[in-house]
Amino acid sequence: MSTSFLETARMDQFKICVIVPTYNNHKTLKRVLDSVLHYTPNVIVVNDGSTDSTAQILEAYSHLVQIHHSKNAGKGMAIRNGFKKALDLNYEYAITIDSDGQHFASDIPTFIAALETDADVLLIGSRNMTQENVPKKSSFGNKFSNFWFWFETGNKLEDTQSGFRLYPLQKIPASYFTKKFEFEIEVIVRSAWKDIPVKNIPVQVLYDPEERVSHFRPFKDFTRISILNTVLVTIALFYIKPRKFILKLKKKGLKKFFLENVLESNDSNARKSFSIALGVFIGICPFWGFQTILVLFLAVLLKLNKAIAFAFSNVSFPPFIPFIIYGSLKIGSYFITSDKPLILSMDMTLADIQKNMMQYLVGSFILAAFMAILFGLTAYLLLTLASNLKHKK
Repeated sequence: MSTSFLETARMDQFKICVIVPTYNNHKTLKRVLDSVLHYTPNVIVVNDGSTDSTAQILEAYSHLVQIHHSKNAGKGMAIRNGFKKALDLNYEYAITIDSDGQHFASDIPTFIAALETDADVLLIGSRNMTQENVPKKSSFGNKFSNFWFWFETGNKLEDTQSGFRLYPLQKIPASYFTKKFEFEIEVIVRSAWKDIPVKNIPVQVLYDPEERVSHFRPFKDFTRISILNTVLVTIALFYIKPRKFILKLKKKGLKKFFLENVLESNDSNARKSFSIALGVFIGICPFWGFQTILVLFLAVLLKLNKAIAFAFSNVSFPPFIPFIIYGSLKIGSYFITSDKPLILSMDMTLADIQKNMMQYLVGSFILAAFMAILFGLTAYLLLTLASNLKHKK
């Protein structure tokens, strides 16, 4: 198979290989391999336990690096083993292309051109999912995946499920816990968490119903993907987003954060004030252990400023907790009567609070609502005043 000298030289310069995971795609495998070989001989084929004539087809490509699984382990495992082999062979980047014939190797130069602009990027080929013959389940699954990728990372992409990708092998995470289709979600989310830019580039796509064989099992694979997204969302809300916010706050300093994220933010004064009110309300309410996930979820749902809401949800940090508990119990005592009234003092113990839990819960929600309104209105007035003074200058 003849190759394009220019493209081969560019791929050698960047130390790029092409990984072709395949499972029972005997109808299209030869065509895919021949098209890739037009651009580079640096191909790693991973036969993931195929039971058709794949092994016989690959006998004609003995000059390529081949990995054969004794039984089907899943696409994720095939790609992971391809990564491992690529690293062993000292490649810096790997382009993955599906063997079902939906991708065009002629788009490989597009990946290389993008790589020349940004060497640390993870690229995903963006397909036109509105064209003819695109299965509705594929279009829906892509939109579903795009939403959760955005929620988990804050980055918006048009296509997160395309298997035509370029990976910076030295930058992406070294270990993973998924083995099948969901791996392609895990790797881009966790790469984004490592601050690796994840971007789309346009590619062609062909869905030929007579040749294409899909191994996606809707119920089983969708269930695994849902479980993975549940885990990723939990990690994002409890660890990634708070960590990123704290690091950002430390780097900027409290004064600079307040100036940039509150005073100089492009959000309207009303939106910033509602964000402050939301943070204060969640921070005071007794959602112990769930305050971070709740405030970020509600901020996203209500389209408020996540950074501001999260910052003010920390109103219940340790020095303030005794006063919040005392105030909650005091307010609750006006609405809930007890057979054994609690004597409010700063010497109260946890046992005293437990005996009057309903009084505390009712009082805390009322206190949270009052303080949220107070902080929100005060913030709105101060922000409006600051805006007016700024315009007068």
